[in-house]
Amino acid sequence: MNKKTILLITVFSLVGFTNVTAQRGNKKVNPQSKQFKYSTTVEKERPELDEETKRLIAAYRKTPTQSNYNALRTKVAANYDAVIARKKAKLEELKREAKHTSKVTEMQEIVDEMLKDRENRINQTMNRFTDKRLTPGARESKDGYLPVLGAAQNVSIAYTPVTNAEYTLFAKETGRNTTGQDNFPVVNVSYEDAIAYAKWLTQKDTSAVYRLPTEKEWELAAGHMPKDADMKCGENEGLKSVTSYPNTLSASRAVDMWGNAWEWTSTDKNGQKIVKGGAWDSQRMDCRTENRSAARNPNKKYINVGFRLVREK
Repeated sequence: MNKKTILLITVFSLVGFTNVTAQRGNKKVNPQSKQFKYSTTVEKERPELDEETKRLIAAYRKTPTQSNYNALRTKVAANYDAVIARKKAKLEELKREAKHTSKVTEMQEIVDEMLKDRENRINQTMNRFTDKRLTPGARESKDGYLPVLGAAQNVSIAYTPVTNAEYTLFAKETGRNTTGQDNFPVVNVSYEDAIAYAKWLTQKDTSAVYRLPTEKEWELAAGHMPKDADMKCGENEGLKSVTSYPNTLSASRAVDMWGNAWEWTSTDKNGQKIVKGGAWDSQRMDCRTENRSAARNPNKKYINVGFRLVREK
């Protein structure tokens, strides 16, 4: 296998168009996930890169001129519009055949969201395609952090949310409390608690700066949530281990970015802080990467909100 082939394979897996399928076997299937796996009304197709897109990516990476960039962006936009067209066709099919109006409402929300977010989603894809770190092995975590393709070149994101085990030493040193099992995401932490932990970790590791991600960085790291992603949501059973669904991977190859516990970001929204990813008690649609309506009081603590760090190094 030559270097060009290896690079292209890496590109296809890194850009967020493909994701590993949900876990099966003997593991309990999330009821919310099951309805998407076996539904006859909700589409499950995943757009894949065609040969022309592959060629344009390779051309830009070999010769990163404005002309090659523009050609690639035009193709990316056409690919995105083709997905919108399929969603619209599915919407019309559901209007005719769906037994429950909720299916129609859900697909309408998806179409409206994709139209509204078109330029942003195209720009995010282009940022990933043109990131200099897009190389073989880029998503192999060697120290618990993974590059956020499309963000600043020195930004990486944690493989998992901060766990109770990781938070414990900080909590003991600062008089805070931890609850829950070691490998569960730490929750009942305010935004200020999360900021304090990041500063504490920065002082411990003088070679890097740790902080909360912005909403944009979180979305770049997550990529689009697969329709068949297995995750902890829509249930009333509380948290699970952050590694419960190791095959449900984000665009950066991080785990547990959807469901289980909301994650604080540093982005403001009307005096509150935006949270991302949904939680164990969230509806599946609310866990989507593109959901930008959820925010929390930064001074309060919540049983379903934790956090994940980014690192600048």
